Amino acid sequence: MLDLLSRVFGSERALQKTVDNVARGLDALVYTDEERAAAAAKDRSEARAMVVQWMAATQGQNLARRLIALAVTATWLGTYLIGFALSAAAVFADDSGTITAAKLQAASEIASRASSEMNSAVMLILAFYFAAPHMGTLAKAVTNRFASKGVK
Repeated sequence: MLDLLSRVFGSERALQKTVDNVARGLDALVYTDEERAAAAAKDRSEARAMVVQWMAATQGQNLARRLIALAVTATWLGTYLIGFALSAAAVFADDSGTITAAKLQAASEIASRASSEMNSAVMLILAFYFAAPHMGTLAKAVTNRFASKGVK
């Protein structure tokens, strides 16, 4: 009751309380560079902790992940090497037989195209193993690349 009377009649304590409330409200409206940097550092720290926690929680799946990564990478490398070998063989092919240089070159282009279509997937797998803390940015770039090619 006394608090209400002091507010009505404008006591010094009530005035100070009002000034403090207004100052706190104005301070909350301003987001300084220091506060922004502290929030960004906290976000990065939480993201790193989440990656470490996720890796620890899914450690039982490491063998499956490695097998998938090896299969995709081996397929990509195989098609790349086949395309290269066919291109090299086309240079030395004799056009008198049934396998001509043009056929070898056509087969090479097919293998090379298949290999290049897998570049984004292989890049994502390699990024997962060698740049895990930066996966958010890399995954976004790779998925955008898949989307632009019409791959879903």
